[in-house]
Amino acid sequence: MKWVLIKVLARESGYTEDAIRSKIRKGVWRESVHYLKAPDGRILFDREAIEKWVESKLV
Repeated sequence: MKWVLIKVLARESGYTEDAIRSKIRKGVWRESVHYLKAPDGRILFDREAIEKWVESKLV
């Protein structure tokens, strides 16, 4: 699945849920790029976009 909830992203990425929320709050991860708000109000993260963000820092 491309879109995952914060608990799944935290488990898979090694970032804590607080660290993920901090990236949103600070604007490091942007809405409509790295995450979306679903119709039910939950935040879903795009695994592919997060991976591209990580890889962009390796250059």
